[in-house]
Amino acid sequence: MQAGFGPRLGRSFYARPAQVVARDLLGRVIQHGDCAGRIVETEAYLGTGDLAAHSARGLTPRTRILFGPPGYAYVYFIYGLHECLNIVAEPEGVAGCVLIRALEPLAGIETMRERRKKEDLRSLTSGPGKLTQAFGITRAHYGADLTSGELLVRRGTQEPFQVDATPRIGIRRDTDLPLRFLIRGSPFVS
Repeated sequence: MQAGFGPRLGRSFYARPAQVVARDLLGRVIQHGDCAGRIVETEAYLGTGDLAAHSARGLTPRTRILFGPPGYAYVYFIYGLHECLNIVAEPEGVAGCVLIRALEPLAGIETMRERRKKEDLRSLTSGPGKLTQAFGITRAHYGADLTSGELLVRRGTQEPFQVDATPRIGIRRDTDLPLRFLIRGSPFVS
């Protein structure tokens, strides 16, 4: 399974502006255990100047990872219901991350169906809370090194696609910024 998805992305991929990383993550493949999925939707969060970002208040025990080296997982619990996977971007010392909003399931689909208690392929990973449940990603993965651990991002095949940029969704501040990126026409977006 791994060989078909290309090599793992290195730390330098993530050491760029969050909005660039968010766009470039489209078409890449997240893998955890036997589950793999093509990233079809992301959102960038820009650090201390972005009021919608967790890092807007600065360095705290919760957000410390966002100011650290890029390429690590920032997983948090939201609304008392869902865990969300973010990938730390930007050079060390500058806060920024990318929320993984939706995936196209590629491998481990039966495992995803068991975890989600859903049959419909689209409903397995078409939202940030859905994809973490389907992939078995929890807050225990907070701080996981995506460049060397069991949770990883691979290059993927990078088939041609068009990208749409829209305002982020599900937030109350800085709602007008076009920092949500998605593969145009994908039925798997949230």
